[in-house]
This record gives sequence, C-alpha cells and structure tokens, in this order.
Amino acid sequence: MRFMAKAHKPTSRSSSHSKSAGRGQSKSHKKKALVTPHPHQRGGVELVDPLVQAQLKLYDEALSLFHQQKFARAKQELEKVLEGPSKELADRARMHVKIAEQRMKPSAELNPRTAEEHYQRGVAMMNIGRWDDARESLIKARKAAPKADHIHYALAALDCLTGEADSAMANLKVAIQLRAENRYHARNDEDFAFLQEDPRFTELLYPEKDGTAG
Repeated sequence: MRFMAKAHKPTSRSSSHSKSAGRGQSKSHKKKALVTPHPHQRGGVELVDPLVQAQLKLYDEALSLFHQQKFARAKQELEKVLEGPSKELADRARMHVKIAEQRMKPSAELNPRTAEEHYQRGVAMMNIGRWDDARESLIKARKAAPKADHIHYALAALDCLTGEADSAMANLKVAIQLRAENRYHARNDEDFAFLQEDPRFTELLYPEKDGTAG
C-alpha cells in the first residue's frame, strides 16, 4: 500500500510541468491585463483625439441652436463641424445643415397658410431684424396652433429683442408650460439677455431656488 501511495506521488517532471503551466497561465493573465482598453466613445464617436473633442463641442453647440429654431446660426456652426476630423460627426452635421436650410427657405413667405409656414416666415423676419413682420407672422402662427410651444418661445424671444418685458414673460411662461425643456433652452439663450436682471425671469427659469415648480 505504501508503494502504491508513492507511485501516485507526482514526479519531479510532472511537478515542473505544473509550475510551467502555472507560469504560462500567469503570463496569459498578464497579457490580458495589458490589452489596451477601448477608447471612450459617445454615440459611436471616439473621443480620444482632442480635435474630435473640439469638433463634438461645436456640434453640441450647433445642435442647441438648432433646437432653439435658430437655423441660420446653427447652420454656420454646423458648417464648422464639417471641417473636423470625425467623419461620423461631419455626416451628422451635414444632415442637420440640410434640415436647417429647408427650415430657412422662405417658400411660403409670400403666401403662408399653415401655422408652421407662418412660424418659419416669422423666424426668417427675426433673423434679418424685421420685427413688425416677424410679430405679424408669429401671432398668426400662434392663432393657428395655440398649443405649439416653439411658437410661444419664438414670440417670447421677439418680445425680448424689442424690449417688451411683460409680453416676453407671458409668452415664455406658456412655452415652458407646454414643454418643460424650454426652461433650460432659455437659460442659455442670448436672446433673453434683456430679462437677465428681471427677478420674474430668474424665478421662472430657476424654480428650484425657491422650492416652486413654475
């Protein structure tokens, strides 16, 4: 029995094999640990290159302008994105440039019929400083689509640009009631600079400061 027990005892060869196998496994673990991690991505766009990061920042700013219906300025920023190194970001920007161009077309300027056509004409008039024409078109748009938040928002911006604080506050409040995201757009919208010192504006845009949810 003792002999058989000894016979089952591992030989020095099998022991060395075991050690070498252990070393091999250790090396493989080390190799795995040394694998380069995947670069940070956002929406499929790699963010390692600082030039890509700068391009992405431009894209985000342009998209914010786009969502605020400021198509002329959005188009200018989007065209800068096209010059960046990321092809994917450039493709996205190119798509938004086309949409912005479509939205800017004064196709219905002479004879607008729908709420959206009146709205587009109003925004186009705002972009070139024709305030009275802009107001006329936006009021018609609001009348045709009283629940359209972007029309109320545009009227609020126009009121600010023409110094109508009370009307601006009223229109902006409705825009926020219809779509809460307008609160955050207005916080960074330079068109509302006229209201920056108005406590009503601060209360409306930052309700969390006083515990209300206006």
